[in-house]
Amino acid sequence: MLARNRFLLLVVVGGAALAIISLSLQFWNLIPTTPILEERPFQAADGGVGVALGKSRKRVFPMPHTQEPNPISEAYSYCNTPNRTEQAWEGHSPADYKLLSVQVMIRHGDRYPLYYIPKTKRPAIDCTLSISRMPSHPLLNSFIRHMGQGGRGHWESTLASVPRLPNHSACETGELTQTGVVQHLRNGQLLHQAYKRHNLLPSDWSPRQVWVETTGKSRTLQSGLAFLYGFLQDFDWTKLTTRHQWSTLFCGSACDCPTRNRYLEEEQRRQYRLRVSDTELERTYADMARTLGLLTRQLRAANPIDSLLCHLCHGISFPCVPMGDGTSGCLTMAQFAVIRRQQLDDEVDRRRVGLYRKYAILAMYPYLNRTAAKMERVAKDNEAGRQHRAGGEEVFTLSSAHDVTMAPLLSALGLEEARFPRFAARVVFELWKSPPAMQGQPKKRAGKGEKSKAKDGELFIRVLYNGEDVTFHTTFCRSHNRHASQPLCPLKNFLSFVRRDMFSVVNATSYQEACYRRPG
Repeated sequence: MLARNRFLLLVVVGGAALAIISLSLQFWNLIPTTPILEERPFQAADGGVGVALGKSRKRVFPMPHTQEPNPISEAYSYCNTPNRTEQAWEGHSPADYKLLSVQVMIRHGDRYPLYYIPKTKRPAIDCTLSISRMPSHPLLNSFIRHMGQGGRGHWESTLASVPRLPNHSACETGELTQTGVVQHLRNGQLLHQAYKRHNLLPSDWSPRQVWVETTGKSRTLQSGLAFLYGFLQDFDWTKLTTRHQWSTLFCGSACDCPTRNRYLEEEQRRQYRLRVSDTELERTYADMARTLGLLTRQLRAANPIDSLLCHLCHGISFPCVPMGDGTSGCLTMAQFAVIRRQQLDDEVDRRRVGLYRKYAILAMYPYLNRTAAKMERVAKDNEAGRQHRAGGEEVFTLSSAHDVTMAPLLSALGLEEARFPRFAARVVFELWKSPPAMQGQPKKRAGKGEKSKAKDGELFIRVLYNGEDVTFHTTFCRSHNRHASQPLCPLKNFLSFVRRDMFSVVNATSYQEACYRRPG
Protein backbone atom coordinates (compact mmCIF):
# COMPACT_ATOMS: atom_id res chain seq x y z
CA MET A 1 0.00 0.00 0.00
CA LEU A 2 2.83 2.41 0.86
CA ALA A 3 4.56 1.62 -2.43
CA ARG A 4 1.36 2.24 -4.40
CA ASN A 5 0.72 5.53 -2.60
CA ARG A 6 4.28 6.64 -3.35
CA PHE A 7 3.80 5.79 -7.03
CA LEU A 8 0.52 7.72 -7.23
CA LEU A 9 2.17 10.71 -5.55
CA LEU A 10 4.93 10.68 -8.17
CA VAL A 11 2.35 10.53 -10.95
CA VAL A 12 0.33 13.43 -9.51
CA VAL A 13 3.38 15.61 -8.89
CA GLY A 14 4.85 14.82 -12.31
CA GLY A 15 1.50 15.49 -14.00
CA ALA A 16 1.19 18.87 -12.31
CA ALA A 17 4.68 19.87 -13.38
CA LEU A 18 3.99 18.80 -16.96
CA ALA A 19 0.76 20.80 -17.02
CA ILE A 20 2.74 23.95 -16.18
CA ILE A 21 4.82 23.71 -19.35
CA SER A 22 2.21 22.08 -21.58
CA LEU A 23 0.71 25.23 -23.05
CA SER A 24 3.99 27.10 -23.28
CA LEU A 25 5.41 24.37 -25.51
CA GLN A 26 2.99 25.26 -28.29
CA PHE A 27 3.59 25.02 -32.01
CA TRP A 28 6.88 23.75 -33.35
CA ASN A 29 8.09 24.68 -36.81
CA LEU A 30 7.55 21.30 -38.59
CA ILE A 31 7.03 21.47 -42.30
CA PRO A 32 6.15 18.54 -45.10
CA THR A 33 8.37 17.73 -48.03
CA THR A 34 6.08 16.34 -50.73
CA PRO A 35 2.69 17.39 -52.12
CA ILE A 36 -0.16 15.42 -50.60
CA LEU A 37 -3.72 15.10 -51.80
CA GLU A 38 -6.41 16.76 -49.78
CA GLU A 39 -10.20 16.61 -49.94
CA ARG A 40 -11.94 19.98 -49.75
CA PRO A 41 -15.63 19.71 -48.77
CA PHE A 42 -18.19 21.61 -50.84
CA GLN A 43 -21.97 21.84 -50.76
CA ALA A 44 -23.45 19.49 -53.36
CA ALA A 45 -26.62 20.20 -55.37
CA ASP A 46 -28.59 17.68 -53.31
CA GLY A 47 -27.67 19.41 -50.08
CA GLY A 48 -25.03 16.85 -49.19
CA VAL A 49 -21.32 17.47 -48.85
CA GLY A 50 -19.06 16.64 -51.78
CA VAL A 51 -15.28 16.44 -51.96
CA ALA A 52 -12.84 18.13 -54.34
CA LEU A 53 -9.28 16.92 -54.65
CA GLY A 54 -6.40 19.34 -54.57
CA LYS A 55 -2.81 19.62 -53.39
CA SER A 56 -1.87 20.52 -49.86
CA ARG A 57 1.09 22.84 -49.42
CA LYS A 58 1.76 21.83 -45.83
CA ARG A 59 5.30 20.81 -45.03
CA VAL A 60 6.63 18.61 -42.23
CA PHE A 61 10.20 19.87 -41.87
CA PRO A 62 11.40 23.45 -42.09
CA MET A 63 12.71 24.68 -45.39
CA PRO A 64 15.28 27.48 -45.41
CA HIS A 65 13.52 30.81 -45.03
CA THR A 66 14.56 34.38 -44.58
CA GLN A 67 11.45 35.70 -42.81
CA GLU A 68 10.04 34.87 -39.39
CA PRO A 69 7.25 32.25 -39.22
CA ASN A 70 3.77 33.75 -39.17
CA PRO A 71 2.28 33.22 -35.67
CA ILE A 72 -1.31 33.24 -36.95
CA SER A 73 -0.83 30.72 -39.75
CA GLU A 74 1.07 28.50 -37.31
CA ALA A 75 -1.89 28.67 -34.96
CA TYR A 76 -4.35 27.67 -37.68
CA SER A 77 -2.11 24.72 -38.52
CA TYR A 78 -2.25 23.68 -34.86
CA CYS A 79 -6.07 23.66 -34.97
CA ASN A 80 -5.90 20.89 -37.62
CA THR A 81 -9.45 21.61 -38.77
CA PRO A 82 -10.65 18.39 -40.49
CA ASN A 83 -11.54 19.89 -43.88
CA ARG A 84 -9.20 17.61 -45.81
CA THR A 85 -7.88 14.06 -45.82
CA GLU A 86 -4.15 13.77 -46.31
CA GLN A 87 -2.61 11.09 -48.47
CA ALA A 88 -0.01 9.98 -45.95
CA TRP A 89 3.09 7.81 -46.27
CA GLU A 90 2.23 5.12 -43.75
CA GLY A 91 2.47 1.63 -45.25
CA HIS A 92 5.02 2.51 -47.97
CA SER A 93 8.05 0.24 -48.41
CA PRO A 94 10.23 -1.40 -51.07
CA ALA A 95 8.56 -4.22 -52.99
CA ASP A 96 8.08 -7.56 -51.20
CA TYR A 97 8.87 -6.16 -47.74
CA LYS A 98 6.56 -7.52 -45.05
CA LEU A 99 4.93 -5.28 -42.45
CA LEU A 100 5.25 -6.99 -39.07
CA SER A 101 3.87 -4.43 -36.59
CA VAL A 102 2.60 -0.89 -36.16
CA GLN A 103 2.71 1.17 -32.96
CA VAL A 104 0.85 4.48 -32.92
CA MET A 105 0.86 7.33 -30.43
CA ILE A 106 -1.85 9.95 -30.91
CA ARG A 107 -2.53 13.25 -29.23
CA HIS A 108 -6.19 13.71 -28.33
CA GLY A 109 -8.32 15.71 -30.73
CA ASP A 110 -9.73 19.22 -30.45
CA ARG A 111 -10.90 20.01 -26.93
CA TYR A 112 -12.64 22.73 -24.94
CA PRO A 113 -10.26 25.07 -23.05
CA LEU A 114 -8.67 24.05 -19.77
CA TYR A 115 -8.51 27.66 -18.61
CA TYR A 116 -11.09 30.45 -18.30
CA ILE A 117 -10.41 34.17 -18.86
CA PRO A 118 -12.10 36.02 -15.97
CA LYS A 119 -14.98 38.43 -16.77
CA THR A 120 -15.47 36.97 -20.27
CA LYS A 121 -18.07 34.60 -21.70
CA ARG A 122 -16.94 31.05 -22.23
CA PRO A 123 -16.91 29.90 -25.88
CA ALA A 124 -20.37 28.59 -26.83
CA ILE A 125 -19.59 25.09 -28.16
CA ASP A 126 -21.87 22.03 -28.15
CA CYS A 127 -20.00 18.86 -27.18
CA THR A 128 -22.76 16.40 -28.08
CA LEU A 129 -22.36 14.53 -31.38
CA SER A 130 -24.63 15.12 -34.36
CA ILE A 131 -24.26 14.15 -38.03
CA SER A 132 -26.15 17.34 -38.96
CA ARG A 133 -23.41 19.58 -37.49
CA MET A 134 -20.10 20.26 -39.21
CA PRO A 135 -17.51 18.94 -39.22
CA SER A 136 -19.03 15.49 -39.65
CA HIS A 137 -17.88 12.12 -40.96
CA PRO A 138 -19.55 9.20 -42.78
CA LEU A 139 -18.70 6.90 -39.86
CA LEU A 140 -20.01 9.21 -37.13
CA ASN A 141 -23.48 7.68 -36.80
CA SER A 142 -22.26 4.08 -36.69
CA PHE A 143 -19.48 5.13 -34.28
CA ILE A 144 -22.07 6.57 -31.88
CA ARG A 145 -24.11 3.34 -32.05
CA HIS A 146 -21.03 1.17 -31.55
CA MET A 147 -19.94 3.09 -28.47
CA GLY A 148 -23.30 2.22 -26.94
CA GLN A 149 -22.16 -1.42 -26.87
CA GLY A 150 -18.95 -0.61 -24.97
CA GLY A 151 -20.15 -2.40 -21.86
CA ARG A 152 -19.13 -5.64 -23.59
CA GLY A 153 -15.49 -4.54 -23.61
CA HIS A 154 -12.86 -4.97 -20.92
CA TRP A 155 -11.76 -1.83 -19.08
CA GLU A 156 -8.75 -1.58 -16.83
CA SER A 157 -8.88 0.31 -13.54
CA THR A 158 -11.38 3.19 -13.46
CA LEU A 159 -11.77 3.53 -17.25
CA ALA A 160 -15.17 1.77 -17.23
CA SER A 161 -16.66 4.83 -15.52
CA VAL A 162 -15.28 7.31 -18.08
CA PRO A 163 -17.88 8.28 -20.74
CA ARG A 164 -17.10 6.83 -24.17
CA LEU A 165 -18.62 9.82 -25.98
CA PRO A 166 -18.55 13.58 -25.27
CA ASN A 167 -22.08 14.36 -24.10
CA HIS A 168 -22.58 17.91 -22.84
CA SER A 169 -24.55 20.49 -24.85
CA ALA A 170 -22.37 23.14 -23.21
CA CYS A 171 -18.84 21.74 -23.27
CA GLU A 172 -17.14 21.12 -19.96
CA THR A 173 -13.51 21.99 -19.21
CA GLY A 174 -11.14 19.97 -21.39
CA GLU A 175 -13.96 18.00 -23.05
CA LEU A 176 -13.42 16.52 -26.51
CA THR A 177 -15.47 18.30 -29.18
CA GLN A 178 -17.14 16.83 -32.24
CA THR A 179 -14.22 18.25 -34.22
CA GLY A 180 -11.88 16.12 -32.07
CA VAL A 181 -13.92 12.96 -32.69
CA VAL A 182 -13.97 13.57 -36.45
CA GLN A 183 -10.22 14.24 -36.52
CA HIS A 184 -9.55 10.75 -35.14
CA LEU A 185 -12.20 8.93 -37.18
CA ARG A 186 -10.29 10.33 -40.17
CA ASN A 187 -6.91 9.36 -38.71
CA GLY A 188 -8.03 5.79 -38.08
CA GLN A 189 -9.64 5.46 -41.50
CA LEU A 190 -6.50 6.84 -43.13
CA LEU A 191 -4.32 4.17 -41.51
CA HIS A 192 -6.89 1.48 -42.31
CA GLN A 193 -6.50 2.38 -45.99
CA ALA A 194 -2.71 2.52 -45.67
CA TYR A 195 -2.34 -0.93 -44.12
CA LYS A 196 -5.20 -3.00 -45.54
CA ARG A 197 -3.10 -4.38 -48.40
CA HIS A 198 -0.44 -5.51 -45.93
CA ASN A 199 -2.82 -7.77 -43.97
CA LEU A 200 -1.43 -6.42 -40.72
CA LEU A 201 -4.35 -7.83 -38.72
CA PRO A 202 -6.29 -10.91 -39.82
CA SER A 203 -10.09 -10.64 -39.88
CA ASP A 204 -10.20 -12.99 -36.90
CA TRP A 205 -7.56 -11.09 -34.89
CA SER A 206 -6.98 -12.27 -31.36
CA PRO A 207 -7.22 -10.13 -28.19
CA ARG A 208 -3.45 -10.39 -27.80
CA GLN A 209 -2.74 -8.80 -31.18
CA VAL A 210 -4.33 -5.41 -30.40
CA TRP A 211 -3.10 -3.31 -27.48
CA VAL A 212 -4.93 -0.08 -26.59
CA GLU A 213 -3.83 2.21 -23.74
CA THR A 214 -4.89 5.68 -22.62
CA THR A 215 -4.64 8.10 -19.74
CA GLY A 216 -7.70 8.49 -17.54
CA LYS A 217 -8.93 11.70 -19.19
CA SER A 218 -12.16 11.40 -21.17
CA ARG A 219 -10.61 13.28 -24.13
CA THR A 220 -7.84 10.69 -24.56
CA LEU A 221 -10.13 7.69 -24.07
CA GLN A 222 -12.68 9.05 -26.54
CA SER A 223 -9.98 10.02 -29.07
CA GLY A 224 -8.52 6.52 -28.87
CA LEU A 225 -11.92 4.90 -29.42
CA ALA A 226 -12.65 7.17 -32.41
CA PHE A 227 -9.26 6.31 -33.94
CA LEU A 228 -9.75 2.59 -33.30
CA TYR A 229 -13.22 2.65 -34.86
CA GLY A 230 -11.88 4.32 -37.99
CA PHE A 231 -9.07 1.74 -38.11
CA LEU A 232 -11.12 -1.37 -37.18
CA GLN A 233 -14.71 -0.50 -38.03
CA ASP A 234 -17.29 -2.38 -35.92
CA PHE A 235 -14.51 -4.08 -33.94
CA ASP A 236 -15.50 -6.89 -31.57
CA TRP A 237 -15.78 -5.34 -28.12
CA THR A 238 -15.34 -8.71 -26.41
CA LYS A 239 -11.79 -8.95 -27.80
CA LEU A 240 -10.74 -5.49 -26.65
CA THR A 241 -9.08 -4.58 -23.36
CA THR A 242 -8.48 -0.85 -22.85
CA ARG A 243 -5.56 -0.29 -20.47
CA HIS A 244 -5.01 2.66 -18.17
CA GLN A 245 -1.74 4.62 -18.09
CA TRP A 246 -1.55 6.52 -14.82
CA SER A 247 1.15 8.90 -16.04
CA THR A 248 1.00 11.18 -19.08
CA LEU A 249 4.55 9.98 -19.82
CA PHE A 250 3.32 6.38 -20.29
CA CYS A 251 6.19 5.27 -18.07
CA GLY A 252 4.38 2.35 -16.42
CA SER A 253 6.33 1.08 -13.41
CA ALA A 254 9.48 3.07 -14.34
CA CYS A 255 8.23 6.61 -13.58
CA ASP A 256 10.57 7.37 -10.70
CA CYS A 257 13.48 9.44 -12.05
CA PRO A 258 14.77 12.31 -9.86
CA THR A 259 17.17 13.61 -12.52
CA ARG A 260 14.33 13.95 -15.04
CA ASN A 261 12.38 16.06 -12.55
CA ARG A 262 15.41 18.32 -11.99
CA TYR A 263 15.79 18.91 -15.73
CA LEU A 264 12.08 19.78 -15.92
CA GLU A 265 12.42 22.31 -13.10
CA GLU A 266 15.45 23.91 -14.79
CA GLU A 267 13.53 24.05 -18.08
CA GLN A 268 10.62 25.79 -16.37
CA ARG A 269 12.99 28.39 -14.90
CA ARG A 270 14.47 28.99 -18.37
CA GLN A 271 10.96 29.52 -19.77
CA TYR A 272 10.08 31.94 -17.00
CA ARG A 273 13.25 34.04 -17.45
CA LEU A 274 12.69 34.31 -21.19
CA ARG A 275 9.05 35.23 -20.77
CA VAL A 276 9.54 38.01 -18.19
CA SER A 277 12.38 39.51 -20.25
CA ASP A 278 10.05 39.96 -23.25
CA THR A 279 8.92 43.58 -22.88
CA GLU A 280 6.47 43.40 -25.80
CA LEU A 281 4.76 40.38 -24.22
CA GLU A 282 4.51 42.07 -20.81
CA ARG A 283 3.11 45.24 -22.41
CA THR A 284 0.54 43.13 -24.31
CA TYR A 285 -0.58 41.34 -21.14
CA ALA A 286 -0.97 44.71 -19.43
CA ASP A 287 -3.10 46.03 -22.34
CA MET A 288 -5.29 42.92 -22.31
CA ALA A 289 -5.75 43.11 -18.54
CA ARG A 290 -6.69 46.80 -18.76
CA THR A 291 -9.33 46.00 -21.39
CA LEU A 292 -10.88 43.30 -19.21
CA GLY A 293 -10.55 45.22 -15.93
CA LEU A 294 -8.16 42.69 -14.41
CA LEU A 295 -4.80 42.81 -12.71
CA THR A 296 -2.04 41.74 -15.10
CA ARG A 297 -1.09 38.85 -12.84
CA GLN A 298 -4.71 37.63 -12.88
CA LEU A 299 -4.74 37.55 -16.66
CA ARG A 300 -1.36 35.83 -16.89
CA ALA A 301 -2.50 33.16 -14.39
CA ALA A 302 -5.57 32.50 -16.57
CA ASN A 303 -3.29 31.42 -19.45
CA PRO A 304 -5.38 33.33 -22.04
CA ILE A 305 -3.73 31.63 -25.04
CA ASP A 306 -5.63 28.40 -24.30
CA SER A 307 -9.06 30.03 -24.50
CA LEU A 308 -8.09 32.27 -27.43
CA LEU A 309 -6.94 29.23 -29.41
CA CYS A 310 -10.36 27.68 -28.93
CA HIS A 311 -11.98 30.84 -30.30
CA LEU A 312 -9.62 30.82 -33.28
CA CYS A 313 -10.04 27.12 -34.09
CA HIS A 314 -13.84 27.33 -33.93
CA GLY A 315 -14.22 30.63 -35.76
CA ILE A 316 -15.58 32.44 -32.69
CA SER A 317 -14.85 36.14 -32.16
CA PHE A 318 -12.36 36.91 -29.41
CA PRO A 319 -13.91 37.85 -26.02
CA CYS A 320 -15.34 41.34 -25.45
CA VAL A 321 -16.49 43.06 -22.26
CA PRO A 322 -18.75 46.16 -21.81
CA MET A 323 -16.88 49.38 -21.12
CA GLY A 324 -18.07 52.25 -18.88
CA ASP A 325 -18.90 54.48 -21.86
CA GLY A 326 -21.37 52.00 -23.39
CA THR A 327 -18.90 50.54 -25.89
CA SER A 328 -17.18 47.15 -25.79
CA GLY A 329 -13.52 46.38 -25.30
CA CYS A 330 -12.27 43.28 -27.10
CA LEU A 331 -9.14 41.18 -27.11
CA THR A 332 -7.49 41.37 -30.54
CA MET A 333 -5.74 39.18 -33.06
CA ALA A 334 -2.68 41.43 -32.74
CA GLN A 335 -2.46 40.64 -29.02
CA PHE A 336 -2.90 36.94 -29.74
CA ALA A 337 -0.09 37.14 -32.32
CA VAL A 338 2.31 38.62 -29.75
CA ILE A 339 1.72 35.70 -27.35
CA ARG A 340 2.13 33.22 -30.21
CA ARG A 341 5.32 34.96 -31.37
CA GLN A 342 6.80 34.61 -27.91
CA GLN A 343 5.99 30.89 -27.90
CA LEU A 344 7.82 30.46 -31.20
CA ASP A 345 10.80 32.39 -29.77
CA ASP A 346 10.72 30.04 -26.80
CA GLU A 347 11.05 27.05 -29.15
CA VAL A 348 14.25 28.49 -30.59
CA ASP A 349 15.71 29.23 -27.16
CA ARG A 350 14.76 25.80 -25.85
CA ARG A 351 16.65 24.06 -28.62
CA ARG A 352 19.66 26.33 -28.04
CA VAL A 353 19.86 25.66 -24.29
CA GLY A 354 19.24 21.90 -24.53
CA LEU A 355 17.64 21.29 -21.11
CA TYR A 356 14.37 20.09 -22.60
CA ARG A 357 16.15 17.47 -24.73
CA LYS A 358 17.76 16.04 -21.58
CA TYR A 359 14.39 15.98 -19.84
CA ALA A 360 12.79 14.34 -22.92
CA ILE A 361 15.38 11.55 -23.10
CA LEU A 362 14.63 10.46 -19.54
CA ALA A 363 10.89 11.14 -19.79
CA MET A 364 10.39 8.93 -22.84
CA TYR A 365 12.88 6.12 -22.26
CA PRO A 366 10.26 3.83 -20.60
CA TYR A 367 7.86 4.24 -23.55
CA LEU A 368 10.60 3.80 -26.15
CA ASN A 369 11.97 0.77 -24.32
CA ARG A 370 8.51 -0.85 -24.38
CA THR A 371 8.22 0.00 -28.07
CA ALA A 372 11.57 -1.66 -28.78
CA ALA A 373 10.69 -4.74 -26.70
CA LYS A 374 7.41 -5.22 -28.59
CA MET A 375 9.26 -5.03 -31.90
CA GLU A 376 11.75 -7.64 -30.74
CA ARG A 377 8.97 -10.01 -29.66
CA VAL A 378 7.14 -9.63 -32.97
CA ALA A 379 10.38 -10.13 -34.91
CA LYS A 380 11.18 -13.30 -32.96
CA ASP A 381 7.68 -14.63 -33.58
CA ASN A 382 8.25 -14.12 -37.32
CA GLU A 383 11.64 -15.85 -37.57
CA ALA A 384 11.85 -18.35 -40.44
CA GLY A 385 11.00 -21.88 -39.35
CA ARG A 386 9.65 -20.74 -35.98
CA GLN A 387 6.20 -21.82 -34.86
CA HIS A 388 4.06 -18.77 -34.10
CA ARG A 389 2.99 -18.18 -30.54
CA ALA A 390 -0.65 -19.04 -29.87
CA GLY A 391 -2.72 -15.87 -30.19
CA GLY A 392 0.18 -14.03 -31.82
CA GLU A 393 2.11 -11.01 -30.59
CA GLU A 394 1.00 -7.38 -30.33
CA VAL A 395 1.07 -6.34 -33.97
CA PHE A 396 -0.97 -3.17 -33.42
CA THR A 397 -0.55 -0.82 -30.45
CA LEU A 398 -2.48 2.42 -29.91
CA SER A 399 -1.42 4.87 -27.18
CA SER A 400 -3.84 7.78 -26.75
CA ALA A 401 -1.92 10.61 -25.10
CA HIS A 402 -1.38 14.35 -24.62
CA ASP A 403 0.86 17.11 -25.97
CA VAL A 404 3.08 16.65 -22.90
CA THR A 405 3.57 13.03 -24.01
CA MET A 406 4.20 13.53 -27.70
CA ALA A 407 6.38 16.67 -27.47
CA PRO A 408 9.11 14.93 -25.41
CA LEU A 409 8.81 11.83 -27.61
CA LEU A 410 9.67 13.92 -30.69
CA SER A 411 12.55 15.58 -28.87
CA ALA A 412 13.92 12.27 -27.56
CA LEU A 413 13.93 10.89 -31.12
CA GLY A 414 16.00 13.87 -32.23
CA LEU A 415 13.10 15.52 -34.11
CA GLU A 416 13.66 18.82 -32.34
CA GLU A 417 12.75 20.91 -35.37
CA ALA A 418 9.33 19.26 -35.42
CA ARG A 419 6.26 21.45 -35.03
CA PHE A 420 4.60 21.16 -31.62
CA PRO A 421 1.94 18.39 -31.71
CA ARG A 422 -1.26 19.78 -33.13
CA PHE A 423 -4.67 18.45 -32.13
CA ALA A 424 -4.96 14.80 -33.26
CA ALA A 425 -1.24 14.55 -34.13
CA ARG A 426 0.16 11.05 -34.61
CA VAL A 427 3.56 9.35 -34.40
CA VAL A 428 3.81 5.92 -36.03
CA PHE A 429 6.49 3.25 -35.63
CA GLU A 430 6.47 0.56 -38.35
CA LEU A 431 8.46 -2.69 -38.24
CA TRP A 432 9.36 -4.20 -41.62
CA LYS A 433 11.08 -7.38 -42.77
CA SER A 434 12.91 -7.70 -46.09
CA PRO A 435 12.43 -10.73 -48.37
CA PRO A 436 14.64 -13.78 -47.61
CA ALA A 437 18.06 -13.56 -49.31
CA MET A 438 19.96 -16.47 -50.80
CA GLN A 439 23.25 -17.14 -49.04
CA GLY A 440 26.45 -17.15 -51.07
CA GLN A 441 26.97 -15.46 -54.44
CA PRO A 442 23.81 -13.47 -55.22
CA LYS A 443 24.26 -13.74 -59.00
CA LYS A 444 25.30 -17.42 -59.08
CA ARG A 445 22.45 -19.85 -59.46
CA ALA A 446 22.54 -23.14 -57.62
CA GLY A 447 23.74 -25.90 -59.90
CA LYS A 448 21.90 -29.11 -60.59
CA GLY A 449 21.68 -31.16 -57.43
CA GLU A 450 22.90 -28.26 -55.27
CA LYS A 451 20.73 -26.85 -52.51
CA SER A 452 20.54 -23.11 -51.93
CA LYS A 453 19.83 -21.83 -48.44
CA ALA A 454 17.53 -18.92 -47.83
CA LYS A 455 18.72 -16.44 -45.25
CA ASP A 456 15.96 -14.92 -43.13
CA GLY A 457 15.03 -11.35 -44.08
CA GLU A 458 16.46 -8.36 -42.23
CA LEU A 459 14.49 -6.04 -39.94
CA PHE A 460 13.87 -2.34 -40.48
CA ILE A 461 12.03 0.53 -38.80
CA ARG A 462 10.14 3.52 -40.14
CA VAL A 463 9.05 6.51 -38.05
CA LEU A 464 6.31 8.81 -39.32
CA TYR A 465 4.95 12.06 -37.91
CA ASN A 466 1.55 13.23 -39.15
CA GLY A 467 1.92 11.00 -42.18
CA GLU A 468 5.41 12.14 -43.20
CA ASP A 469 8.36 9.75 -43.09
CA VAL A 470 10.84 11.34 -40.67
CA THR A 471 13.00 8.24 -40.09
CA PHE A 472 16.14 9.77 -41.55
CA HIS A 473 15.75 12.88 -39.41
CA THR A 474 15.93 10.83 -36.20
CA THR A 475 19.14 10.70 -34.16
CA PHE A 476 19.54 6.95 -34.67
CA CYS A 477 19.22 6.97 -38.47
CA ARG A 478 20.34 10.44 -39.56
CA SER A 479 23.72 9.16 -40.75
CA HIS A 480 22.41 6.00 -42.45
CA ASN A 481 23.00 5.91 -46.21
CA ARG A 482 19.47 5.28 -47.46
CA HIS A 483 20.72 5.03 -51.07
CA ALA A 484 22.85 1.99 -50.20
CA SER A 485 21.69 -1.60 -50.34
CA GLN A 486 19.42 -0.96 -47.34
CA PRO A 487 16.90 1.76 -48.30
CA LEU A 488 15.22 1.57 -44.87
CA CYS A 489 16.66 2.15 -41.40
CA PRO A 490 17.93 -1.06 -39.72
CA LEU A 491 16.04 -1.96 -36.55
CA LYS A 492 19.37 -2.54 -34.79
CA ASN A 493 20.04 1.23 -35.01
CA PHE A 494 16.88 1.92 -33.03
CA LEU A 495 17.58 -0.82 -30.49
CA SER A 496 21.12 0.47 -29.86
CA PHE A 497 19.77 3.99 -29.50
CA VAL A 498 17.14 3.02 -26.93
CA ARG A 499 19.30 0.63 -24.92
CA ARG A 500 22.48 2.73 -24.79
CA ASP A 501 23.18 5.59 -27.21
CA MET A 502 20.38 7.96 -26.19
CA PHE A 503 21.87 8.35 -22.70
CA SER A 504 25.02 9.99 -24.05
CA VAL A 505 23.04 13.28 -24.05
CA VAL A 506 22.97 13.10 -20.24
CA ASN A 507 26.50 11.63 -19.93
CA ALA A 508 25.26 8.20 -18.83
CA THR A 509 25.06 4.68 -20.23
CA SER A 510 21.73 3.54 -18.74
CA TYR A 511 18.40 4.85 -17.47
CA GLN A 512 19.21 3.76 -13.94
CA GLU A 513 22.54 5.59 -13.93
CA ALA A 514 21.05 8.73 -15.49
CA CYS A 515 18.11 8.91 -13.08
CA TYR A 516 19.91 8.29 -9.80
CA ARG A 517 23.36 9.79 -10.29
CA ARG A 518 24.02 12.53 -7.77
CA PRO A 519 24.27 16.02 -9.33
CA GLY A 520 27.75 17.51 -9.55
